[in-house]
Amino acid sequence: MSQGTFNDEKEQYLCAAVLRPGNAPASRGAIGILWHILQRVWTAFPKARVRVRLDGGFAEPFLLNFLDAMGVESVVAMANNAVLNRLAEPQMEQARQLSQASGKTEHVCGEARYRAGSWPAERRVIFKAEVVRQEGKEPKDNPRFVITNLKQSPPWIYEHVYCQRGQTENHIKELHYGLEIGRTSCTKFLANQFRVLMTAAAYVLMQELRLRAARTACARAQVWTLRERLLKLGAHVVRSVRRVVLHLPHAFPFLDTFRQVALALGARAG
Repeated sequence: MSQGTFNDEKEQYLCAAVLRPGNAPASRGAIGILWHILQRVWTAFPKARVRVRLDGGFAEPFLLNFLDAMGVESVVAMANNAVLNRLAEPQMEQARQLSQASGKTEHVCGEARYRAGSWPAERRVIFKAEVVRQEGKEPKDNPRFVITNLKQSPPWIYEHVYCQRGQTENHIKELHYGLEIGRTSCTKFLANQFRVLMTAAAYVLMQELRLRAARTACARAQVWTLRERLLKLGAHVVRSVRRVVLHLPHAFPFLDTFRQVALALGARAG
């Protein structure tokens, strides 16, 4: 798809809804969000090379074409099917032999050209042919597939690019368990979307707090740990015409870390 073709159709696809109905497909709103992110990135860093990594549920033709049109590197997971399983069977057989010989989980990476029925052209598919062994259980085939426009070797793409999504999943867990982004109990849809946006904004602030905690015991703390150690403090608030004064405890376990972070954020001792 050319840039011009995408521009002709973008009004239909640039809905950047942050909150969606529970029965909405994973890809709904993804193009709108990606569009706005890419514009912000390239405005700030015109020569930046952008790589987009997406989990399963996003391997749809228009989304893949959009990524091509934007000129970004892409690594997108895809659910397996009979055709992909057949393409990966030689590597699966190799993985079975390796696993039988070692008695451990083994995997082999490979690639193929693949075109789904709704795709206008073939695409490069990287696969991990894996046999998983667990104590007390039969060996289990575990093939995984990734669509990509990268040119590097299959093992490098899968292990060093796609598998790095684990860190992103950790951030999602922080949003869910540290800031309760899933708490959408308002009776109006827009009110719930506003709550989601406020939670996302709070997460950005928590990242700034974590950055200011460098070289302290909280340097790599998760959001819920930062809340417990640095924010959940009893304080006496005194307000006057010119200022608000917080009288904090004279002693608590993370006082030194709190003082360093507060000074880094612009507070004044006194």
